[in-house]
Amino acid sequence: MSDERRSPGRPRSQSAREAILTAALELVGEVGYAGLTIDGIANRAGVGKQTIYRWWASKADVLLEAGAALADVRVPVQDCGSYEADLRAFLKASYRIVNQPQMADLLRAVMAEAQINPAFGDRLRSEFLQRRREAFAIITARARDRGDLPERPAPGTVADIVFGTIWYRVMATHQAFDKRLVDDLAALLARPSSGSSGRRRSAGAGT
Repeated sequence: MSDERRSPGRPRSQSAREAILTAALELVGEVGYAGLTIDGIANRAGVGKQTIYRWWASKADVLLEAGAALADVRVPVQDCGSYEADLRAFLKASYRIVNQPQMADLLRAVMAEAQINPAFGDRLRSEFLQRRREAFAIITARARDRGDLPERPAPGTVADIVFGTIWYRVMATHQAFDKRLVDDLAALLARPSSGSSGRRRSAGAGT
C-alpha cells in the first residue's frame, strides 16, 4: 500500500513525517534551496510526494517545520541555576546547531522565501521566530522570578540581540559561532545593573 493511501492517524504516519523532515534537512545541505524539490525529498524519505503535499504546502514549509522541530529538540531551556548559566546554555546549544551547514542553509532559505512570499513570511514569524522567542522568554521569566534578571536591557531587547546575532551572521557575514561570542554576549546581557545589585544585596541583608 502506498503512503498516499494511509490516513494521518495510522501508526506509520509519524515515522513518515520524521523521515520527510530529515530528508529535507539533508538535501538542502547537499543541493541548496534552488536544487531542493518535493520529488527529491519524497525519494530520499521513501514516500510518495502526495504524502508531503498532504501535510505541507511547499518545500519551504517542509524546511520551516524541520528547523523548528530541530531547534525544539536541540536547544533546551533547562534551569542551570542562574540567568547567566541559563543564557550560556541556550547560546551554546543554539550555536551548535547553527554551525551545522544544513541548518545555516535552511535558515537562509526560509528567510529568502519569506521576502518574496508574504503568506510564508507570516508562517515563518508565527511558527518559527515567535516559537523561538517564547522558548527564550522562559529563561528571562525564570530569571525575573529568581531575582537575577538585570533591569536593562529589557527582555525583548535581549531576545532581539540573541536572535539578531544569529540572523546577521547566517545571512550577512557567514562567520562561525564560537565560545568567544558566547562569552561576549553573556558578559553583555547578564551583567547586573548597579540598581538591581543593590536591591539583591538589600534583600539578602534582610533575610
